[in-house]
Amino acid sequence: MARDAAADQLNNYKENLKPWYSNESKIQTIFGQTKEKGGPPALLTGNGTPIANKNASLTVGERGPILIQDHVFLDEMSHFSRERIPERVVHAKGAGAFGYFEVTNNITQYTKAKMFSGVGKRTPLAVRFSTVGGESGSADTVRDPRGFAVKFYTEEGIWDLVGNNTPIFFVSDPLLFPSFIHTQKRNPTTHLKDADMFWDFISLRPETTHQTMILFSDRGIPDGFRHMNGYGSHTFKLVNDRDEMVYVKFHFKTDQGIKNLDVDKAGQLSGSDPDYGLRDLYNAIANGENPSWSLYIQVMTPDQAETFRWNPFDVTKVWPQKEFPLIAVGKMVLDRNPVNYFAEVEQIGFDPAHMVPGIEPSPDKMLQGRLFAYGDTHRYRIGPNHLQLPVNCPYKVISAMNYQRDGAMSFHNQGGAPNYFPNSFSGPKECPAARTPSFHVSGDVARYTDDTDNFGQPALFWRNVLTKEERQRLVDNIVGHVKNASNFIIERAVKNFTQVDANFGRMLIEGLNKVGKLKGFSANL
Repeated sequence: MARDAAADQLNNYKENLKPWYSNESKIQTIFGQTKEKGGPPALLTGNGTPIANKNASLTVGERGPILIQDHVFLDEMSHFSRERIPERVVHAKGAGAFGYFEVTNNITQYTKAKMFSGVGKRTPLAVRFSTVGGESGSADTVRDPRGFAVKFYTEEGIWDLVGNNTPIFFVSDPLLFPSFIHTQKRNPTTHLKDADMFWDFISLRPETTHQTMILFSDRGIPDGFRHMNGYGSHTFKLVNDRDEMVYVKFHFKTDQGIKNLDVDKAGQLSGSDPDYGLRDLYNAIANGENPSWSLYIQVMTPDQAETFRWNPFDVTKVWPQKEFPLIAVGKMVLDRNPVNYFAEVEQIGFDPAHMVPGIEPSPDKMLQGRLFAYGDTHRYRIGPNHLQLPVNCPYKVISAMNYQRDGAMSFHNQGGAPNYFPNSFSGPKECPAARTPSFHVSGDVARYTDDTDNFGQPALFWRNVLTKEERQRLVDNIVGHVKNASNFIIERAVKNFTQVDANFGRMLIEGLNKVGKLKGFSANL
C-alpha cells in the first residue's frame, strides 16, 4: 500500500509539472507571459487569499502610518527582499532555450545509453549558453569563453553535458581552477578588472597557452550563441551492453555556420546592446528560425589511450581528428524559449556528475573535480532539493524513488515510503542492469604535475589553423590586452608565446613597441 501511495503521489507530481513543458492550454501574450483562457485570474497573496485593493497600503487615516497588520504589504515586501538567489560564481550571465535531440546515426556499438538506442529517437533537452567571467549584468559581446551546457531529459534520468565553445581549457588540474577564476574576476583591493592578475597567472602556467590563443583569436568573441560550436571538452567513457568501453570526446557543430564579431563591433554592442546574444537567440526561436547543432564523437580505445604520445585525459589538449575522426551521432534543435527566465534558466542547474548508464567519467582530472564542484554549488545556490524544481527534475523517469528526504523546499518527499535501506516494506531496490563494468586502477599516490609539451599544439594552431590575417588579429588582440600589465609580466608572457613560434614572439614585440612597451626587449629571438 505504501508503494502504491508513493507512486500515486509521484504521478500527481508529474501532472503538476506538465505546464512547464507544454503550453497547449495557454495563450501567449506580447510580453512573453501567459494567461488562462477565459480572462485573468483573481489576484492573491502568497498564501492564496484574495486581494481587494493593491493600489494602497493600510494606513491610519489618509495621511497616517502603515499598520503592521497590513498582511498584503508584509507578503509583498518580505518576498521582494528575498527574490534573488546568489548568482553563479562563474557563468553568471546566460541565455537558455529548450528543444530536442534526435539520433541520426547508430552508435549502439559504443554505448548502451537508451537515448541513443535507435535512429530517429528524440529526447527533450534544455540548453544554457553563457559567458564565464562577467557578472549577471555584464555584456554578451566581451572576449571570453562561452559556456555550452546541455541537459538531456532521458528515460534513464538526467544527463548533463557541461562544456564550453572551445575543445580545451586553461588548466588541467582542478586545484588551480579557483585561482584561475579569481584572475578573471575583480581585484579584491580595487574591485577593478586587473590585467596583472590575468597575465601573471597565464604566464606562470604555460599549459594555458593553447586556450589563451583561442581566446584572443577571432573565435574569442562569437556572434551570438547560434554561431558557435560546443564541446564536452573533457574525455568521457562510453560503455556498451557487452561491457566494452571506449573513450570519447563530444563535439556540437553549429549548423548556422561559425560567425564572430570584430573588436570594434563587439565594443559598440557592449554599450548599445549588452544583451545581444540573449536577444539574438530569443528572437530567432520566436520567429521560427530554430537553431540546430550536429553532434559528433571522437573515439579512442583503451589500448590507444594507454600508449598515446601525450595524456589523452589532459583537457588542455585536443585529439587530432586525422587520427580520431569525427563520427556523426545526431542533431540538437532548439524550438522553445523559456516561459519564465528565472524559473527555467536562472534556476536550472547543470552537473557533470549527472550521467546515465552507458556514459561514465574518465580519469580527466578537471572532470573529476567538476563531478563534486557543480552539485555542491547548486546545493548552496538553489538548495538541497534543487533537483525537485521542474526544470531540473528527471520527469521522464517513471519511478524516481530513493531514500533522500526532507531539507529546505522539499516538494516531492515520497509520502509514506520507507526512508532507509534495506527495508522490508517495498522500498525501491537496486537495478543491477545499471552497474558499471570494473576497470583496473593502480599507481603511487602523489601530487603529480603534468610536464608534457605545452607549446606543440599551440604551434600547430598558429601555423596550420590561422591564416596570415587571423595571426595578425590574434597578435593585435593580445597586445591590446597585455599592454595594461606590468612590464615584467609582459616579458614573461611574450617569452611563452615565443616558444610557440619565433615569428609569433617577434610580432608581439613589434606590436608592443608601437604602444610604448618592451623597448629593446628581444625575448632571445
